[in-house]
Amino acid sequence: MHGADPRLVLGLHRSRHRRDLLTAALDLGVTALDTAAPYLGFRSHLALAETAADLLPKFTLSTKVGFFPSAGGTEHSLDPVRLRLAVERAARELGGEPDTVLLHNPERSLAGLSPAHGRALLGKACTVLADAARDGLCRTWGVASWDTQSLGMVRVEGLPSPDVLMVRAGLLVGVDLLDATNVLRTAWQADETWGMSPFGGGHRKVWEDFDPRPFLRPPHDLSRVQAAFRTAFHLPVAAAMAVGTDDPGHLVQLVQAMAAEVDIAAVSQYLRALHGLRQGSSSATRRPASFRAGASSGSSSYA
Repeated sequence: MHGADPRLVLGLHRSRHRRDLLTAALDLGVTALDTAAPYLGFRSHLALAETAADLLPKFTLSTKVGFFPSAGGTEHSLDPVRLRLAVERAARELGGEPDTVLLHNPERSLAGLSPAHGRALLGKACTVLADAARDGLCRTWGVASWDTQSLGMVRVEGLPSPDVLMVRAGLLVGVDLLDATNVLRTAWQADETWGMSPFGGGHRKVWEDFDPRPFLRPPHDLSRVQAAFRTAFHLPVAAAMAVGTDDPGHLVQLVQAMAAEVDIAAVSQYLRALHGLRQGSSSATRRPASFRAGASSGSSSYA
């Protein structure tokens, strides 16, 4: 078995939760696993316990709460009672307490609220998770935000400080979102930042139009997709990266990519270019033309 690399997290969003994928991850030294209550039609926790109960203790496991089943399919809530029950249910269904519980996309329930109302609601939700960690229902807690711009509309200073802030990462993330993430994590002073969805949920064609390998220091023989994954750890700077796949062969490629060294100067130059484009463009995405052209087509087995 290779040495464990805690920076690579196997994400189970859209995964079929196969046991062979989990065993392949362990064989590669990937010992961090990320899921959420609504994954697999709200059966993720039960499926993991049913198919891989003996493997779960070998992983550092994170999960998320905040989405709930409803008559219309799914609803989001920051109600403190529902969140506490969801954390307790996660531990019960998994057969043990998860290492980390994340508040799942809190911005969904904050939309349309006044800053004061939003702050009060978010504060209560964060307190629930902090209390859950204190009570031994998880080791650490955090916040997973898909849209830090919306979340940043609420003043987080003075609210419970999360151990983990999980955010979108990678070359497909626009400069406005990157800036919002940096502002949010500075204000919140989270212990760690984790990245997610480094490939934006797909869009393989974008890497045919754009080569991210110059962001890596030579020598290396990585593919464009591998280079995009490795570079994502610096957009924004993240201690871990959650990426989803159902193909063990893809995991091999991601583990190989971890050995490459990112050229920090090249990333800094890229960020300066993005800020320059923002000053001269009204595009909502704030990405170079090659990204905007490729992001709407193609597909990938990564997320």
